[in-house]
Amino acid sequence: MLAEEQIKVALDTYSNDWYNPGAGVLKRMLWYFINAIFFINPLNPLSSVKVILLRFFGAKVGSCVTIKPAVNIKYPWMLQIGNHVWIGEKVWIDNLTAVLIMDHVSISQGAMLLTGSHDYKKPTFDLLIGNITVETGAWIGAKSVICPNVVCASHSVLAAGSVATSNLEPYTIYQGNPALAKRKRIIK
Repeated sequence: MLAEEQIKVALDTYSNDWYNPGAGVLKRMLWYFINAIFFINPLNPLSSVKVILLRFFGAKVGSCVTIKPAVNIKYPWMLQIGNHVWIGEKVWIDNLTAVLIMDHVSISQGAMLLTGSHDYKKPTFDLLIGNITVETGAWIGAKSVICPNVVCASHSVLAAGSVATSNLEPYTIYQGNPALAKRKRIIK
């Protein structure tokens, strides 16, 4: 089949009406402004205020959580963060669905947790969503990306600039795009 004979993308027919963001319009609008003022704004370094706001908006957040400046969180009511977690500058948690970050996790600067994508095989470019789990002791490197439906297993490492498109095994270091297992993580 020639390229000009193929079906083409028709974004005018795109619809994600089936998607439920888990909160009403008023709550989403209020969060939009809170997120912009207290999270995305790099002038607010206070993690304690951010944790209180996340809890107020329905996130489950453990103790000793550090959230650095310029972090962007889509929907806190779909977020669960364990104890002793570090979220670095400019991290983007684009959680259209559940994101679970377990205890002792480090998410480095500029990393992106991406729970949404699109079906490029359909002319309607349908929205696709999938949960993300980052298990205990995992380290997500700077400017790396975790794609929908990925589990970063216990103490796995996603190296800086890498893209996790499938599950990461425990105690294994991954690198590249797509991220591939490079070696075992040995903690001494």
